[in-house]
Amino acid sequence: MDLNQARFNMIEQQIRPWEVLDPQVLELLTVVRREDFVPLAHKALAFVDMEIPLGHGQVMLAPRVQARMVQDLAVQKTDKVLEIGAGTGFTTALLAHQGARVLGLEANAELAAQANANLQKAGVSNAQVRHADGSQGAAGEGPFDAILLSGSVAEVPQHLLDQLAVGGRLIAITGDEPMMRATRVTRTGPGSFVTSQPWDANAPRLAGFAETPAFNF
Repeated sequence: MDLNQARFNMIEQQIRPWEVLDPQVLELLTVVRREDFVPLAHKALAFVDMEIPLGHGQVMLAPRVQARMVQDLAVQKTDKVLEIGAGTGFTTALLAHQGARVLGLEANAELAAQANANLQKAGVSNAQVRHADGSQGAAGEGPFDAILLSGSVAEVPQHLLDQLAVGGRLIAITGDEPMMRATRVTRTGPGSFVTSQPWDANAPRLAGFAETPAFNF
């Protein structure tokens, strides 16, 4: 397989049509080698429009979903970034190329170790992935300018929003199947937040987050 051609096709046929048009993000997708973050057994699927199994019940999100979330988070060079659900570290690497420092949290110890090895191999020195319960965030190391949840939650818990700096942004996929939405929250003041839901996407649940209580009739 011609990896460079497959990467080009992924960007032009999957990612651009999903309104990922930021030149910096598109350039990053050519620089950060997605195939190096995919488990060996699934390397042939690195550029396919699908979620890739990582083991332990977890997946790597489809390329178009990862790219759109990174674009919409709008990370700046001075930003301190938190990623929840780091997996094997691909989105972590994209964020690290944009921001000043990235902390990834990963609930599975084996994946966290793999992510750190992948980041080191990719020459990323301003990011680390920690084995931790991502649902609690990392309040002791906040506030964060940007928080990305690499998976879905029923709703974004307030304690994560409280870890945003004023002006900070959080992006996650929220709701329940079959209709989930990308949710972007900006902290506009000490106790004020603005929320938008710009696009639809389904994604597997992140571990450790509470579900929406079922209605009892």
